[in-house]
Amino acid sequence: MNYYFLGLLALSTSFFYACKKDARETPTCIWNKITAFDSSFECAEAKVDNYTFQGETVYVFDPGVCSQTDMASEVLNQDCESIGFLGGLIGNQTINGENFSSAHFEETIWTK
Repeated sequence: MNYYFLGLLALSTSFFYACKKDARETPTCIWNKITAFDSSFECAEAKVDNYTFQGETVYVFDPGVCSQTDMASEVLNQDCESIGFLGGLIGNQTINGENFSSAHFEETIWTK
């Protein structure tokens, strides 16, 4: 009976971890950018969110709430290449010719 319980516990634990996205899957270059981002912005509520957009994982570096209202959020792909900016003075919502509202939010991977 104990073996049955242990097997069930191991199976349910592996199922839980298989379904949960692990922050360790975030590319090292993104973590390096987060470190630099953290040291350059002293804004409240700065964060980095992970989305699926145009078939790939992208990361939105949101500087949060600052006294400056024209700060844009940079969008990087999983290769740490900038693919555009959201918000800012003009309120841009388009990345690679597509409105970012079609992106699927996955998770917040870092907050200040």
